[in-house]
Amino acid sequence: MSTAPPLGRHLAAMVTPMTPDGRISTPDVERLVDHLLAGGCDGIVVGGTTGEAPTLTRDEIGALVRSVAARTKGAAHVIAGVGSNVTTDSIAAARAAATAGADGLLLVTPYYSRPSQTGLVEHCSAVAGTTDVPVLLYDVPARTGTALTSASLSRLAELPTVVGIKDAKGDLVESMALARETGLDHYCGVDELNLPHLAAGAVGLISVVANVAPELTGRLIDAVDAGDLGAARVVNDDLLPLAIGLMRPGPGAATAKAALAAAGVISSAAVRLPLVEEAAPHAVERWLTRRHSPAA
Repeated sequence: MSTAPPLGRHLAAMVTPMTPDGRISTPDVERLVDHLLAGGCDGIVVGGTTGEAPTLTRDEIGALVRSVAARTKGAAHVIAGVGSNVTTDSIAAARAAATAGADGLLLVTPYYSRPSQTGLVEHCSAVAGTTDVPVLLYDVPARTGTALTSASLSRLAELPTVVGIKDAKGDLVESMALARETGLDHYCGVDELNLPHLAAGAVGLISVVANVAPELTGRLIDAVDAGDLGAARVVNDDLLPLAIGLMRPGPGAATAKAALAAAGVISSAAVRLPLVEEAAPHAVERWLTRRHSPAA
């Protein structure tokens, strides 16, 4: 792929490292950012679903943006989650993230309220129009209760700041059609489906698994980009047990932290309620043991 999208291709949906008493751990944030950069990530999403967005304050998301941007020193794009089911809150969050130095905004559709398509378009338009920072829409109906239709995405694609979509619907056929019809940069947001989405033309990934194995998610993108689907399948075969182990028991925010703590990248797997701390699933422990054994 000759032209890189404006917000990168290899994006990690970063967890928010915390101390056992629930405070954000800046030293662990810095260690995790170093780990993601060493693994080749060119984008880091803070304050998204995996970052426990509903439990973070606007000030905390701003502080995360500043900390990650300072640590990356321009080596990766910093994208801030700003979605909520209150439009005025999302607008304020977008402005705060832009002020903090975010390179992009991740805007999930409003949850719980289940608005009409007109309401979804007006909400997203209002938030996307409040700054000049590029916006990635986030379509995840299993969490929000509503999905963006092709017609709505086509309307939103006309907005100058809307550049792409994180697609977490899990419907590959619809995803291919929407990418073709809207022209938006299409990112896979379901780790178990990374390979088929990339092979079908997704520009990149916004990945939970990249927290744990960024070098492998990067190799997957590179192999598909080179047209070497055989090599891509080999990488995918390595990644798939990890993806299933992290995402199928879930929630990914807790299991990814458990895996990172087990691997020594962060010092604690602590999360904030309503999530509770999890042990690394057995499949993930086996994967980590195999990857770190002398014969691996």
